[in-house]
Amino acid sequence: MFRPGPLNLITDVAGLSVGHAVSEAARSGVTVLLCPDGWTAAVDVRGGGPGIRESDTLRPENNFSQAHAVCLSGGSVFGLGAADGVTTALSMAGQGVRRVAALPALPIVPAAVLHDLGNGGDKAWGLDPPYRALGLAAVAAAGVDFALGSVGAGRGAMAGVVKGGLGSASLELGGGLVVGALAAVNPVGSVYMPDGETFWAWPFEIDGEFGGRRPASATLPGAVDPVPDDSKLAALGRFAAGANTTLAVVACNADLTTAEATRVAMMAQDGLSRAIRPAHTPFDGDVVFAVASGAVSIGEGLARSVAIARLGSAAADTLARAIARGVFLAI
Repeated sequence: MFRPGPLNLITDVAGLSVGHAVSEAARSGVTVLLCPDGWTAAVDVRGGGPGIRESDTLRPENNFSQAHAVCLSGGSVFGLGAADGVTTALSMAGQGVRRVAALPALPIVPAAVLHDLGNGGDKAWGLDPPYRALGLAAVAAAGVDFALGSVGAGRGAMAGVVKGGLGSASLELGGGLVVGALAAVNPVGSVYMPDGETFWAWPFEIDGEFGGRRPASATLPGAVDPVPDDSKLAALGRFAAGANTTLAVVACNADLTTAEATRVAMMAQDGLSRAIRPAHTPFDGDVVFAVASGAVSIGEGLARSVAIARLGSAAADTLARAIARGVFLAI
């Protein structure tokens, strides 16, 4: 049976580190995933209102389909400025593409944002939104062990009509392969079944990591309203394109190409569907990045294709768990 890594965090994939920074006044924040020296990277976008940066850079046909970091932020369009801070901090540390030795390093920092502007925090920042500074601070705070819940990019998030948050999980697949997931959970859909206590992701839970709640046998997914609490959601202004989203990164240590990482990101999107009902709506901006270190060879031919299928399936399950953990630990 597959098991989580020692931390049950995305940083169980060796080499990764994660940092958070929060503005309590704005009730918003930033989370950065650092990929030292640049990892193979890809992205898959399924939501109807995404806010994203450097997505075309990660297309398989382009020259620099790698990432030195992935930045997730609150703040909607203002939050994209967090990646400026991350880029500056990494360049100063010598991380990035080198065109000319005497010139600054050029880090590739894909980013995505969620909309948390209506959460009651102070957004009267005028010409100086806090996100660039939060990006700098998140890089400085990065480490292998990190908090979950109402932290970083999940600080001001909502999941339907309840608090959202920042979640993570990992899975060891044997043969040295490890998969991890990181999620900032802010969907219009619900992570809970109709009882309001059982997570849709419950079949994938390991060792009670998000409460161990199980549904009554009579509760069937096909028998429930797929968009519950619509009057509450409307009152909260959530029925607008881009007003909600789930942002995620899945990571592994396999030697994937960019095209293969794209397939893993596409498969990992199923984790949103397993954990959130509904997902990928016109009101969400769902984005999944995939990064791979290349440390473990997965062979060639049919064996390689089978390994990619296993990685994508495991990434989806691990992402579902990460989503539930983010909401379960939100306060």
